[in-house]
Amino acid sequence: MNIASFILKVLLLSTGLSLGIKYLAPSLNISATSANALIAVFLPTVVMAIVLGWQSWREKGD
Repeated sequence: MNIASFILKVLLLSTGLSLGIKYLAPSLNISATSANALIAVFLPTVVMAIVLGWQSWREKGD
C-alpha cells in the first residue's frame, strides 16, 4: 500500500468521523450519566483488546 493513499484514507475517515460527531451526535438523546461516561471512555479500549486478542489467537492457531 502506498503511504500517500494510506494517509489520505486516514484523513478521510477522520474527517467523516468528526463530521458525524459534530452533526449527528447531538440528535442522539443520550443522558449525561456516570454509566454513559464510563461506557464512552472504556468501550474503545475493550473493543481494541478483543480485536487484537482475537487476531493474536488466530495467528497462534495457524
